Amino acid sequence: MSDSSIRFGLYLPNFGDYADPRAVAELAVLAEGAGWEGVFLWDHLLWETPSVQPVGDPWIILAAVAAATERVMLGPLVTPLARRRPWKVAREAVTLDQLSGGRLVLGVGLGWQPEKEFAGFGEDPDPKVRAEMLDEALEVIVGLWSGEPFSFQGTHYTVAERTFLPPPVQTPRIPIWVAGYWPRQRPFQRAARWDGVFPNGTDWVATPEEVVEMREFIDGRRTSSCPYDIVLAGQLEQLVEAGLDEQFRQYAAAGLTWWLEAAPPSGSLSEYRRVVAAGPPKVGSTASEG
Repeated sequence: MSDSSIRFGLYLPNFGDYADPRAVAELAVLAEGAGWEGVFLWDHLLWETPSVQPVGDPWIILAAVAAATERVMLGPLVTPLARRRPWKVAREAVTLDQLSGGRLVLGVGLGWQPEKEFAGFGEDPDPKVRAEMLDEALEVIVGLWSGEPFSFQGTHYTVAERTFLPPPVQTPRIPIWVAGYWPRQRPFQRAARWDGVFPNGTDWVATPEEVVEMREFIDGRRTSSCPYDIVLAGQLEQLVEAGLDEQFRQYAAAGLTWWLEAAPPSGSLSEYRRVVAAGPPKVGSTASEG
C-alpha cells in the first residue's frame, strides 16, 4: 500500500464478464487481499457495444461484494437517480450500508445514454428534467435516511410523512459523490453541496492542474468543513509517461483523494484480474523501499 493521501480502488462495468455477481465478488476478495481500498460499479440497464451484452443489477452485485469482503469501500458509480424511485434507493442503500458494516458510498449523476436508457423505457431524457429529479431525489433520500419523520413536496416527487428505519450505519449519513463533466459548472455546483465529486468523461482523465481548478471551484461553494473527496477513474498506463510517483505526488498536492483503476469495458475479467492481483501502485516512500 502507498502511504500517499490517495486511496486506490477498482472501477468496474456491470455488464459483460462483470454481470455475474459471483465473479465480481471473487474479484473483490482478490482486490481486498492485494491492498485495494474500494470496489465501485457502473449502473446501466443495457449495453450494446460492440453487441448486446449481459447486464447485472449493480445493487445485487454490490450486495455480493459486501457479503464477501470486510474492508473495501463500495458503491454504485454512478446511479442515475432520475430513473430510480428515491424511496427505493433510500431503502436499498441503508440495507447495503448495514450489510457492509458502513462501507457504502452512493455515487449519483444524470446518467448516460439518455435516449437508450431513459427515452427507450418511456422516461424523460431531457437533461434539465433529469437534473431537477436528481436534486429532488437527493433531498428525499437524505430525509428518509434521517430515521425521523419526513415529508416532501416537490415538482417530481411527493412523500407523505413517513419514518424509515433503520438509519444508516454511517453518521451523519452515507457519503454522496456527484458525477459531472468538467468544466461544466452546474454538476460541480451540485457536488459542492455533498461529499465528493467524480469528474468523468469518455477516454478523459483530469490532469493535476484540472483537479486544482475543480477543488478551488468547489471550495468556494462549500458550506461544510468536513473532508471532501475528488475521485478519478482511468488506467494507470495512461499515466506512465509522466512517471507514476511524480504523477501521484502532483495529484495528491492538487487534492485528489481516490484513483479508481478502470476495467476496460470491452476487456475480459481474466485479464483484469492480473491488474488487480498486482495491487495498487507503489508510490511515495514505498517505491524506494521496494
